[in-house]
Amino acid sequence: MNKRSQKKIGILGGGQLARMSAYQAYKLGLDIVVLEKTKKSPAGMLTQNEFVGRVEDKKLLKKFAQSCDVVTLENEFVDYHLLESIEKLGVKVIPSSKTIGTIQDKYLQKSALRKKGIPVPKFIEIKSSDDYSKIRTVLGKKFILKSRKMGYDGYGNAEVKKQSDFKTAVEKLSSRHNLLMAEEFVKFRKELAIMVVRTKKEVKVYPVVETIQRDHICHIVLAPAKVSSIIYKKAEEIAVECVKAVNGYGIYGIEMFLTENGNILVNEMAPRPHNSGHYTIEACVTSQFENHVRSVLELPLGSTAMVKPVSVMINLLGKKTGEGILDNYSEVLDDPDIHLHIYGKADSRIGRKMGHITLVGENMNSLLVKAKEIDLIAKI
Repeated sequence: MNKRSQKKIGILGGGQLARMSAYQAYKLGLDIVVLEKTKKSPAGMLTQNEFVGRVEDKKLLKKFAQSCDVVTLENEFVDYHLLESIEKLGVKVIPSSKTIGTIQDKYLQKSALRKKGIPVPKFIEIKSSDDYSKIRTVLGKKFILKSRKMGYDGYGNAEVKKQSDFKTAVEKLSSRHNLLMAEEFVKFRKELAIMVVRTKKEVKVYPVVETIQRDHICHIVLAPAKVSSIIYKKAEEIAVECVKAVNGYGIYGIEMFLTENGNILVNEMAPRPHNSGHYTIEACVTSQFENHVRSVLELPLGSTAMVKPVSVMINLLGKKTGEGILDNYSEVLDDPDIHLHIYGKADSRIGRKMGHITLVGENMNSLLVKAKEIDLIAKI
């Protein structure tokens, strides 16, 4: 590790997750190095250490890595072989290339969890477009077809009810990634999520939250989730076991289904800060982003306790195509209790995550009503 008076954390990716992690690094007197394919990314705007280009550019990647004390990432889509090349330079990567290699392939991820006895939906590997009858026998008439890699926010998923759906979905998803899997269709009561942060010395768990989706994108987060104490504790235990199952260090978001019959099934996990944890910036003693920074440097972790009984977070999803600018700051900020985050993306488009709002307080229903009202008027 290079010796410097100021530690430099390299982040592969310059989006809003990197941006919010960067804020916390600077708060601690640390520095950030960003590698993103375009100039002036949300995180790149915050640092003079901005590398612009594709992560597959090995010369650029080497130059980036050698300017860092440790490297982390804001998404799991970087080919783990590239992370291995960074590790071979003697630069630590958290999460490790091996962990990322397991998680970024959903089939390998689910297989690793199932091997450890962690409850997951039934799933099966797809080896050819002729597998429909076999899949239907194992998973039932209705199932979900998934790209094993490069899937997020509903991209890379397709619902299958009949053979013609299957054929269409295989053609569509194969253009995204040629490795596919199928998973049973889960009837759930609620979707839950939980952040877990782990170092060699500590494991800390954030509150279990309920997430509400809009067009397969996380739209609303309610913290904590309204579930029984038994389910709450079980979700915590399962989340920690998920991280251990992939030998994970750093911060992880684990998404779960609470089924209609009261069981918990792990949907998927992300080896990074997660949309479902944005509320922690204002609602918890230590945000997910600060604990992300602490964990990659093996620093003592901060408290994950909430500062108020409840919190509501709503994603501000793009309502227009054009500049990524909020047109009515005064109207949105008219509520003195609102916490507004705009990500600094150059362009807005329908459904794109452009920012979020958070409220903390005593009553979930009143916060939710207020947050929805602000979401409706935000012009971005």
